[in-house]
Amino acid sequence: MFRGRSKHVLDEKGRLAIPARFKEVLKAKEDNCLVLTNHFSCLWAFARDDWRLIEQKVAELNQLDNSVSAFLRYFISGAQECPVKQGRITVPPDLREISGLKKEVVLVGGLKLFEIWDREKWEAEFEKAKANFPQVTQMIPGLGI
Repeated sequence: MFRGRSKHVLDEKGRLAIPARFKEVLKAKEDNCLVLTNHFSCLWAFARDDWRLIEQKVAELNQLDNSVSAFLRYFISGAQECPVKQGRITVPPDLREISGLKKEVVLVGGLKLFEIWDREKWEAEFEKAKANFPQVTQMIPGLGI
């Protein structure tokens, strides 16, 4: 599982170092590639087998449903495979632009995925999450956790 947060720097070509603990997840899955796609104000990164599960589920949805069409157009169409080479990936320029990634980024573990945030956007999002945390934790017991 992808856990933890870490700060990183994108170089001028959009290359991003992957933390060792995230590379271990890929190694355990016998994969050396991530699938990146746009998600609100950040990017989501999946191991390929986890991404394939999403694709399979989405392929079974009613393609005539407007919500499904919007999901396909934004989330699924943005997906790009990014091989891990020498411990780094190259974040495609269009995904960097859509998510507003600049030089300083934060990688945020989310169990089956991790997020890639522009540092300034992450700090604002984290403050919102921190402020909402007391209310959110009230729901957790109802989920059986």
